[in-house]
Amino acid sequence: MRRTITFQFIPIILALSACDPMRSDFPDVSNAVSYQSSNLISASASNSPRVMSWNIKFGGARIDFFFDCFGDRVLMSEDEVTANMAALASHINSVDPDILFLQEVDVLSKRAAYVDQVQYLLDNTNLNYGAYASQWRSDFVPSDGIGKVNSGNAILSKWPINNAKRHSLPLIASQDSLVQYFYLRRNYLQAEIAPNGSDKLTLIATHTSAYAQDDTRQQQLQRIHAAARAISDAGGDVLVGGDFNTLPPFESTFRTGFTDVVCTDPDFQGGDYSGEETWIQPFYDDFSPLITEVAYTASPASHWTYTADKNGSWNRKLDYLFTNSGNSFASATTDQATMSLSDHAPIYATLTYAP
Repeated sequence: MRRTITFQFIPIILALSACDPMRSDFPDVSNAVSYQSSNLISASASNSPRVMSWNIKFGGARIDFFFDCFGDRVLMSEDEVTANMAALASHINSVDPDILFLQEVDVLSKRAAYVDQVQYLLDNTNLNYGAYASQWRSDFVPSDGIGKVNSGNAILSKWPINNAKRHSLPLIASQDSLVQYFYLRRNYLQAEIAPNGSDKLTLIATHTSAYAQDDTRQQQLQRIHAAARAISDAGGDVLVGGDFNTLPPFESTFRTGFTDVVCTDPDFQGGDYSGEETWIQPFYDDFSPLITEVAYTASPASHWTYTADKNGSWNRKLDYLFTNSGNSFASATTDQATMSLSDHAPIYATLTYAP
């Protein structure tokens, strides 16, 4: 969901652009950061890997953060972060995925007590290798005490990860230049693994913009869809997913509006994304979804993955996994017994593909 930054006072900083110590820009395509567990575990070859996607809210669980409008917390202690990460790792181990897409994972952030959460999860789960792509990297964010931050997307795998690249996505064009200067640099992370020991499976993981008063998120989705479609059209196997911050294309047929708006401050109100449902339609047209339209419309509430109210219930679907139309998901799950761990529910299934 949306993470909006407010700026009550900012010094004249744009003149520092010659060395620019406060924020990081990224080229269109760059190498992802590689990780490896300190305790590698042998992984058997498989054409049916267990796949999982989860926005873990930077290990913040359901602490009363200021942007949630429940409290005024900005920073966590190291004890809080490690306790929350231990709970996340325990739940991941209970699912035992072979491939894990992560969103909102911090690797060097003041708010998360500088705990490298990618390394923590590799060292405390059965996953062996990781690739990380930053979407928010700044030496100092002069707002709300946030300070240094490095947060982004990651792919974890039991098998070695190859050719991991960070691909930049369009910025929110409607933002003023000062907000955009410090704002998130969205991306998709593309990498390759060989679960069966020889044949390539391409992974595309992303977290699109949570809020934009223009068509930026649609442009981002179009870019991601084109990348996945190109791999599929060339005969490759692909798994794409993450937090799309977008409603299913068939949501509007049975529901309008949402009842979980907790914030009165418009800067932090959760967007309902009404009217944008068609933006994700190309993925449903060209790929097999984790949750089909038939399954979703038969029981929508059981597939919702986000809540803006920690004392309420899940109330919309924003998280997705897709694969080539010739492949399939089995035992698809939206795990809603996780509200104490994040404001997003994890999704997972067994992927059967035919190299």
